[in-house]
Amino acid sequence: MKPVKLILFFLLISLFAKAQYISEIIEYTPAPGQFINTTYGNPDAAQSITGGINGTVSLGAFGGYIVFKFENPVLNDPDNPYGIDFTVFGNPASSSSAEPGTVSVMKDENNNGLPDDTWFELAGSDYFFSSTIHNYEITYSNPQESSAADVPWTDNLGNSGFVFANDFHTQAYYPLSSNFPDINQTQYTLTGSKIKGNIDKTDPSLIKSYRRAFGYADNQLRGDINSTIPDNPYTQEIEGTGGDAFDISWAVDENGNYVDLDKVDFIKIHCSVNADMAWLGELSTEISGAVDIAPDASINGTEDMVVIEDLPPIIYVGTAYQLHGFVFNKGRLQNNSDLIWSSDLSGSTVDANNILTVSQAGNLTVTATLSDNPNISYSISAKVSYPEKLTVLNDENIKIYPNPADKYLKISRIKNANIEISDISGCTKIKIPNYFKNTPIDVSDLKPGIYFIKIKNEGKFSVRKIIIN
Repeated sequence: MKPVKLILFFLLISLFAKAQYISEIIEYTPAPGQFINTTYGNPDAAQSITGGINGTVSLGAFGGYIVFKFENPVLNDPDNPYGIDFTVFGNPASSSSAEPGTVSVMKDENNNGLPDDTWFELAGSDYFFSSTIHNYEITYSNPQESSAADVPWTDNLGNSGFVFANDFHTQAYYPLSSNFPDINQTQYTLTGSKIKGNIDKTDPSLIKSYRRAFGYADNQLRGDINSTIPDNPYTQEIEGTGGDAFDISWAVDENGNYVDLDKVDFIKIHCSVNADMAWLGELSTEISGAVDIAPDASINGTEDMVVIEDLPPIIYVGTAYQLHGFVFNKGRLQNNSDLIWSSDLSGSTVDANNILTVSQAGNLTVTATLSDNPNISYSISAKVSYPEKLTVLNDENIKIYPNPADKYLKISRIKNANIEISDISGCTKIKIPNYFKNTPIDVSDLKPGIYFIKIKNEGKFSVRKIIIN
């Protein structure tokens, strides 16, 4: 992402006296990016992350990846601190400059020394988010320019865009054949899980990419350079060495089911966010090294964690938001745990269906707490504003009936109003301009469930919940 990250890079001395570092780079296939074809994005850069944790290699935009191994297999040892098996170090400069990379692992089942068996993704906190797209594919096309030029891309969802060139880096962003002879010089496709991340562009001069809860590379800051204790990924604090700690037990198969691996031989990291960061350039994962964790059963700590899927940086009064909370134990999703929700802004509520509504502007923090352990909680924040400078329509005489409805509904005491009906994910299903009171609204095509109806009338608005049977 931003050039200053490389300036702020920590020079570390011998962090682990008997550590097992990366011993071999198997493959390095970056996506286009502002550091590609520079000293941070060529084969020598990939080699710099072997033997220690002081190198720097950029993976470029979404899908760019690197595959490496340690001299010996990494064991899934329950006696490791917090159960963590290895740590990957990136170079985030702050908690708002994360550039998350997804980590996958492979066991050499056929014992041929090649990464040609099955990859298993280590499911981090965002793996189960509704915004995460698995099996995402993106194709980059070569602009065929010898210097910096926008690199077009298309994806398997019908979207398109560019990896934009900027004024900081003037070399070609598409991987050159001289550096990457195996990359097609017309176009190539990269695949992997894509997470949305939490990117805030509300202040163009201070664009932010907030760290994920756990389970992603180039995500957590470094800690004590003299420590031999890894970071506990189940807390938000930086502990021990910091960096991004991983447990092989987070591995899932292609269907999202957890698998049990006793060891792994190969590790793959790919940039897992497709985002343009304006003047900062594309979001691009950087790796500086990795280390195998030694067993030490005496080091223990919190192993439960609550995570909430992000809200947008700005949300609006009168709009309903479906909250998604997740409970993890030792990094594995727990489906039978209950959460208690709370919010700190007057007029904001979270109902029994985890639907957030707000009735006034301000700064909002929503917290989910593990019901059987109040010491385990997680919070997200957002700024609440009024949409389109509208004010709240507080006419309690407005009636929406019948509610629940199955074929039609009507709204009383309203004329020349704009009506929108949306589902709990915010997707608009019905729009009616200039609605006149008591006119039937056909809802027979809506699936049974909870919906929200927004009424805009004479510069004011109101949002009500409706149920379709």
